[in-house]
Amino acid sequence: MTAIISPDAPLAIRDRELHNRKLVRNWLYVVLVVLFALIMVGGATRMTGSGLSITEWKPIHGVIPPLNHTEWQEEFEKYQQIPQYEQINKDMTLDEFKGIFWWEWAHRLLARGVGFLVAIPLVFFWLSGRLERGLKPRLAGLLVLGGLQGAVGWWMVASGLTERVSVSQYRLAVHLTFACVILIAVAYIARGLATYTEAAASRAVQRFAGIMVFLVLVQIYLGALVAGLHAGLTYNTWPLMDGAIIPGDLFVIDPAWRNLFENPKTVQFIHRMFAYTVLVVAIWHALATRQTLPGTTHARRAWVLVGLVLVQAGIGVATLLTQAHMHWALVHQGFAVFVLIFATAHWRATKGAIRFRPK
Repeated sequence: MTAIISPDAPLAIRDRELHNRKLVRNWLYVVLVVLFALIMVGGATRMTGSGLSITEWKPIHGVIPPLNHTEWQEEFEKYQQIPQYEQINKDMTLDEFKGIFWWEWAHRLLARGVGFLVAIPLVFFWLSGRLERGLKPRLAGLLVLGGLQGAVGWWMVASGLTERVSVSQYRLAVHLTFACVILIAVAYIARGLATYTEAAASRAVQRFAGIMVFLVLVQIYLGALVAGLHAGLTYNTWPLMDGAIIPGDLFVIDPAWRNLFENPKTVQFIHRMFAYTVLVVAIWHALATRQTLPGTTHARRAWVLVGLVLVQAGIGVATLLTQAHMHWALVHQGFAVFVLIFATAHWRATKGAIRFRPK
């Protein structure tokens, strides 16, 4: 929430409020960086097949990992009860189990850390009177979203503990998308606390920028479906897919709608086509903004967004051609999140400044 303090306000008050907003903004930027790291560790956890290594949800006690051989053996025995071990990792040793355990443990520990990183400074800023009135419910909402995300994460893991050898692609997509929604919220609030030297863009440009955020978020959701189905390991050619622009067998599952979520070929095809859509719309947005607001930072940011989407498209093709090699897949996921953050910052910046509201 960017604010303009009345020029009639005493200079000391204006300086104090600007200083407070800078403190809160910098704190939120730190949260944003840690959230990005959390998403990347989550991606590595998925890529290494580590997500089901911890079969219980212990929000408090789970902070402490196994400390001796007996405790490690107990954790390993719990893992041996699930289908993933029985059907895929039957020959796994205890040392190999430790390798996948640490990824999942680190992911959960980092998630808990984000909760403290939000809660403790929030209490400090709130009690010390450094928060504007309209900012308080928004920041409190971040804590609520974080708690819900923890529950969604366990809901996802639980889908792979009884009948499946991996988590449900539906739940994986919800988990990643919800994480990105939190990312959008943090980036939006943080960018809103900045100061602006340029007037707000037109309503049309603001709406278009918001649409870009939504489209990038949808594309990330589709990418999560691809990851959940391991669809990136198949049809590793570009620009053709299975030797054609529109491959066959896109709707072989009945009912037809299930192909959109469960057919690897269909899911990858949709992800590809939507990537082209995002690029076209980004170019359209940049051209429209340049025509409406030539020479402004709004127009320049719109073209930067086009460049980022192009880079992401190139990374996507490289990921595909390398059969979703772990390094390329993680870069692809990480850059997608970066594009989302930039799109959010661009959207918020088009709104310009708003007037300061008293505490």
